[in-house]
Amino acid sequence: MSLKQAYEKKLQAQLDEWDAEIDKLKAQADGAEADAQIEYYNQIEELKSLRASADAKLVELKDSSDDAWEDLKSGFENAWDSLSNAFKSAASRFK
Repeated sequence: MSLKQAYEKKLQAQLDEWDAEIDKLKAQADGAEADAQIEYYNQIEELKSLRASADAKLVELKDSSDDAWEDLKSGFENAWDSLSNAFKSAASRFK
């Protein structure tokens, strides 16, 4: 397994973790009172949007050549960290 493939696998695992977190939040939203449900569902939509952005970045990385991905890695890590922090922030509003 190349370094690029290992990196992609790591990022896919993070996306899978975020999917599980979104599913957990959906379950909480379904059990909440009507007013709280609106807020939950708004936050869930924000999380889905962030997750979709992260997925797009992963596709961009997968589509890059083995040589070019090293050049993209630094910028990609900054974007991924930003998405990760935004996801954590949005998810923390539920706790």
